[in-house]
Amino acid sequence: MTTSHRRIRVVNPNCNEEVTRGLDAALEPLRFANGPEIVCFTLTEGPFGIETQADVESVVMPLRRLVEADNSSDAFVIACYSDPGLHVCREGTTRPVFGIAECGVLTALTRAGRFGVIAISQRSIARHTRYLFQMGLNDRLAGERPLEMSVAETASGERTLRRMVEVGRQLRDQDGAEAVVMGCAGMARHRRPLEEELRIPVIDPTQAAVTMALGAVQFSRA
Repeated sequence: MTTSHRRIRVVNPNCNEEVTRGLDAALEPLRFANGPEIVCFTLTEGPFGIETQADVESVVMPLRRLVEADNSSDAFVIACYSDPGLHVCREGTTRPVFGIAECGVLTALTRAGRFGVIAISQRSIARHTRYLFQMGLNDRLAGERPLEMSVAETASGERTLRRMVEVGRQLRDQDGAEAVVMGCAGMARHRRPLEEELRIPVIDPTQAAVTMALGAVQFSRA
């Protein structure tokens, strides 16, 4: 496939290469002839999974250094649902930096009045709720429910989709969610089958963020 010299760098802040491969596969439909190159990258300094606030904080400055040192990318996507280092990275470059949580939620708002979030674990929910409060969007949240799985399990575990369907139905039927956001980059490969089961929009936040990055890069050169 022929591409332009423009590039979007998608950074997985954990060091799990399987998560990065899943992101790369999920983003394939967004690659098109003469469009920006979409490069998925693993932050080797990161933990194996970003599951606590300490994990989030540990990757902030490595992400900032990566963005500052990269002079060849036209936009960056931080592929972790906690958006670690988003504002710090934006301070470090004039190029656009997108966080998948922010983009995923904003995309859900274009598809539904109220949305639900599938979290990897209960302890992620308080962190996500704080972020939604900062965004002023708590009133649009129907609910957030956990899988109680690790990041690695969501990327590779055989029972992941079955559990996601179960939680998604709870969000839809019990909480009144009209769309569902997958609250972890490691869930990327399950978007389509989950949407087919739930029959409501399911948002992969990494796809949402890269779609926004594509628009920013394309129009910046128009």
